Amino acid sequence: MYKMELQLFAATKISDVIVPDVFNPYVVERTAEKSALYQSGIIQNDAQLNALAQSGGTLLQMPFWSDLTGDDEILTDAAALTAGAITASKDVGRLLLRGRAWGVNDLAKALSGDDPMMVVGDLVAEYWARRMQAALVSTLTGVFGAASMAGNLLDITALVGDLAKFSGDSFIDATHKLGDAESGLTAMMIHSATYASMRKQNLIEFIPNSQGFYDIPTYMGKRVIADDGCPVADGNYTTYLFGSGAIGYGEGAPPVPTETDRDSLAGEDYLITRKHFLLHPRGVKWTETAVVGASPTNAELATAANWLRVYENKNVKIVKFLHKL
Repeated sequence: MYKMELQLFAATKISDVIVPDVFNPYVVERTAEKSALYQSGIIQNDAQLNALAQSGGTLLQMPFWSDLTGDDEILTDAAALTAGAITASKDVGRLLLRGRAWGVNDLAKALSGDDPMMVVGDLVAEYWARRMQAALVSTLTGVFGAASMAGNLLDITALVGDLAKFSGDSFIDATHKLGDAESGLTAMMIHSATYASMRKQNLIEFIPNSQGFYDIPTYMGKRVIADDGCPVADGNYTTYLFGSGAIGYGEGAPPVPTETDRDSLAGEDYLITRKHFLLHPRGVKWTETAVVGASPTNAELATAANWLRVYENKNVKIVKFLHKL
């Protein structure tokens, strides 16, 4: 009877809950579902980027044809047309190699749920959604530190009084940094203080989600995402504007994406997850100028020397807007 009671009340182990071949695809899918940047269309995944991210290299080449240039010519029987050329260039992305492990004590509460797999999977997915968002904010800091991105930046913080503040007029000025391509901007990422200021001014309109609840914030038709990772310093706030697909995402293939382990002597169970991914601003080339280790840290992603714009300014569908409140 005593042995039977031990079996009935045996502790749930991580290995009892996690089947890596099932768990990892579930986490990948749930990470996308829980990412506001993914849901807004700012980050887009496609098969080509997945193939690049799984190709085995860390610097991922993305060649493209430059647009045609030059004036047209007058037709005449006295001279031949001058042949122009189409030129090729390349964008370069960087594969990010990240991992995280947890001990069973961190997950003890989660493992008491009715569906441990779902609870643990959601916790891991939310974690990676947050970490990818942090990597993106660092990337944007580096991108807009590069001199080549000056044409996509509007800084009004040096102006006087209300002219330095976020307003409808200054926001429109920011969108028009892309000229006639401004209509392609569909979403914005702002600091929570900017979001609060906008709500106080009744600037935010809520639209329904897929379930019919009016909980998706928008401004001037653009999806609003509040994130305190957006830089703020000395009362100067950063707002980022994005076009659909401005950030390309590729899912890599670490050799062992998910595994479990146990230290029997210590009575500790472990869950280990590893993630290889490409999270790249389309049209801004990664130069690998200042990287020390096997994969860039967030600080290195935020280093301006690692970035160089290769698309025309208005074809890089990202704008940085610096303002006060």
